[in-house]
Amino acid sequence: MKIEMVTRLCPVCCSADQSHIFAEADFDPAAWDEYAFASRKTPEYMHYRLISCPRCDLLYASPLPGLEMLAQAYMDAAYDAGVESEYASKTYAGFLPAIMRRLPDLGGALDIGTGDGAFLAQLLARGFECVVGVEPSKAAMSAAIGSVKPFIRHGLFRVEDFREESFSLVTCFQTVEHLYDPLKLCRDVFALLKPGGALFLICHNRRSCSALFLGLKSPIFDTEHLQLFSHSSAFFLLDKAGFKNIGIMPVLNKYPLHYWLKLSPLPLKLKQEALARLRRRHFGNLSISLPAGNMAVVGYKSRSCSI
Repeated sequence: MKIEMVTRLCPVCCSADQSHIFAEADFDPAAWDEYAFASRKTPEYMHYRLISCPRCDLLYASPLPGLEMLAQAYMDAAYDAGVESEYASKTYAGFLPAIMRRLPDLGGALDIGTGDGAFLAQLLARGFECVVGVEPSKAAMSAAIGSVKPFIRHGLFRVEDFREESFSLVTCFQTVEHLYDPLKLCRDVFALLKPGGALFLICHNRRSCSALFLGLKSPIFDTEHLQLFSHSSAFFLLDKAGFKNIGIMPVLNKYPLHYWLKLSPLPLKLKQEALARLRRRHFGNLSISLPAGNMAVVGYKSRSCSI
């Protein structure tokens, strides 16, 4: 498979300094299968050329495949992460009470990259109205339960599909790393939020203990991830988009034991054999909470700000 690669500046601060090379490209498109652009897949340990931005501390890919190719890849991606999605939605919902206390109201919530809509169910259960999710993968949408499927729109997020200042909360979980232009997304979200509304992100922390310990064998290094954030670059992103009262908090992820094994850097054949055995045993579904190197990032639109 021949892929046309394009170069770019830092997608957060637009720095042109590409002298800080974190890792040279190491990927083989021939090894991509239907899960290559799926959520919570088995790690492939492939990545594009990675640059560490000396200005905002973002780690970003350049060169990388063109936007149209990536968009189609997400449309066609397979999906088999329903169990993990449910666990993740409950973890992320744990941050909602503190956020909800600061929102202007519960009228309007948008989940970008909603997958099977598991988090939409969490929003509805907490009283949010006019809830909507956007998801490019048809397979993920088809896995949604009946109560949330009507709230999911198929396709990529486009700001022009929504009214300005119509949402109190916009969420985007484990998706900002996949975007061609994360700054544009945050600026678009800012325009859609009511004064006092919030953007709530979950993303990987490239400077977490797990990422530093595992190095390029960490599952965060993947051809799906066009950039990886640190506390500094996540703050820079939201601040540049206009958000105030930005908070960054660690996430304690809770998943079944078999999923943690799936993420481990064991050789693939050994991992597959171990997973097959573990899934046949009751303790393979034992839920375990670990600090996996994710962070919650929340920023608010000033109540005095109106566009």
